[in-house]
Amino acid sequence: MLETIWFILWGLLWAIYFMLDGFDLGLGTLLPLLSKDETDRRMLYASMGPFWNGNEVWLLTAGGATFAAFPAAYATMFSVMYTPLMLLLFALIFRGIAFEYRGKVEDPAARRRWDHLFVVGSALPMLLLGVAFANIFAGVPFDGDGVLQGNLLTFLNPYGLLGGALFVLLFLLHGAIWGAWRTTAELNARAARVATGLWPALVVVAVIFLVASWFATPLYRNCFAMPVLWSFPVLAVVGLLLCRFFLARQNWGAAWGCSALTIVSATFFGVAGLFPNIFPSSLDAAFSKTAFNAASTPKTLGIMLGVALVMVPIVILYQLWVYRLFRGKITRDSPSYD
Repeated sequence: MLETIWFILWGLLWAIYFMLDGFDLGLGTLLPLLSKDETDRRMLYASMGPFWNGNEVWLLTAGGATFAAFPAAYATMFSVMYTPLMLLLFALIFRGIAFEYRGKVEDPAARRRWDHLFVVGSALPMLLLGVAFANIFAGVPFDGDGVLQGNLLTFLNPYGLLGGALFVLLFLLHGAIWGAWRTTAELNARAARVATGLWPALVVVAVIFLVASWFATPLYRNCFAMPVLWSFPVLAVVGLLLCRFFLARQNWGAAWGCSALTIVSATFFGVAGLFPNIFPSSLDAAFSKTAFNAASTPKTLGIMLGVALVMVPIVILYQLWVYRLFRGKITRDSPSYD
């Protein structure tokens, strides 16, 4: 029972991370497309500034939950996917450095270099996360000793790259809507046009991914076994359609909420389809790490659950307060975050 509860919490933590850090990863990647001058760039940084550090806390929480609740899965995952996970780590480090240091210099050329690093540090995690999770959905070729039977190129298979494209488009749309919601004047109009243009591309890739998942993964198996799980892909589709509806009406807050619904529902569809696997092997099901053979002891899981039930709501309340505190529009006259 505790293993199942922690599996659900594990999925929830990833869903929250994708929903929150997704918009600033997407918006950071769109920086060159949306900004025409230094003032535009300052506005975009200011729209993310108070939130991005708190958003990344959920990545640490999801990783920490994997380590503490499912240590065997964590160990195998970080061994088998060492190279892509290290690339993800370095991209996030360089992104944070660029965010903080670009405001410390006055030289325009130096700022542009930091901006380029910030764009790369925002784009690469989206792609890597999408490729990684798509490969997990399909199964990774590792043996009973947790050794990858392949190399980095093994992960760059068609389905893995399709998952990367899906994550990139999901987060780009999420970020563009955030930019439209938080900014004004020309920057608002540019972000709105980009969001509207991204939506049909996302729909096409999402449909292809869902069809490909039928053939490349066992994700639908649990939906047939427990029909209530079909609510997740249905909610993802509904959220995507409503997102376009609200974009057309320039209701940016509602559009962003529907984009968030799509991301969270799609994440739960993937997690529900995996259960009980956390890190499945494509070579032999006996090598797979599941919520049961990779879990910590019941005592550890019970103590952690008590801590999580206290601390996670506190973190959520704190972040809600931060989002409310900095909820205003960013204008060309607003103080610079950096």
